[in-house]
Amino acid sequence: MQEAAANFIRLVEIITRLRAPDGCPWDRKQTPQTFKGYLLEETHELLEAIDHDDAVHVREELGDLLFQIIFLNNLYAEQGRFTLAEVIDTIAAKMVRRHPHVFGDQVVNSEQELRQQWHAIKAAEKGTDTPPTSPLAAVPKSLPALHRAQRVADRAARTGFDWPDAGSALKKVAEELRELQAASAGADQQRIQEELGDLLFALVVFARKQRLDAENALQTATEKFIDRFTRFEAKVAERGKTIADLTPAAMLTLWEETRARPSDGKKV
Repeated sequence: MQEAAANFIRLVEIITRLRAPDGCPWDRKQTPQTFKGYLLEETHELLEAIDHDDAVHVREELGDLLFQIIFLNNLYAEQGRFTLAEVIDTIAAKMVRRHPHVFGDQVVNSEQELRQQWHAIKAAEKGTDTPPTSPLAAVPKSLPALHRAQRVADRAARTGFDWPDAGSALKKVAEELRELQAASAGADQQRIQEELGDLLFALVVFARKQRLDAENALQTATEKFIDRFTRFEAKVAERGKTIADLTPAAMLTLWEETRARPSDGKKV
């Protein structure tokens, strides 16, 4: 623990030096607004490393993200708005306060009781004078759309607003698909977009009822498409052509050929 504390202090000192008058020009010109994109990028790089289960890469990306967090804190500390000590103290106090079953004598007997306790504590933190807000309002709008839809659907379900089973949710998907098909027969792009969004949200709800992660499902499908498209490009190149040279019929035939992986003969 002492080694970690010493290394943490060293990182804080490095960032302070980068922001000094004679520090790095690039680091000195950063603001909270310009830094948001880098923070998001580093977060996604960490998520990718976790998906690959690469411990060395995860360690590196955790370091990058930690750097980003401390750097962003320094931008506010320089303005006299809050300090790193206050940030750490605030989150430490919050975690102790929200876990009375760990740091106190509170007893919980189920995950449902744990959720109820968590939300009760959060409500008490806001104070009785604060108007009640929907649990959906707390889901950040800046989340990627699919992830945000999952969070919204999950929070709505916790209130009891939910389909009784996956079959019912799937019927809603079919209904939304029919509405999209009807809309696509016309020329109203706004209506088509609205129906497309309804269909995507219905699919997210169906995935949740099946205890599946829609984000992971789409990532898997995207990776599968990339793999198939790469093999499709190779087949086109073997014929001395480009994709633009193919007729629609030839393109479809060749695309279907790539559905069988050379290694196992399975369709993808």
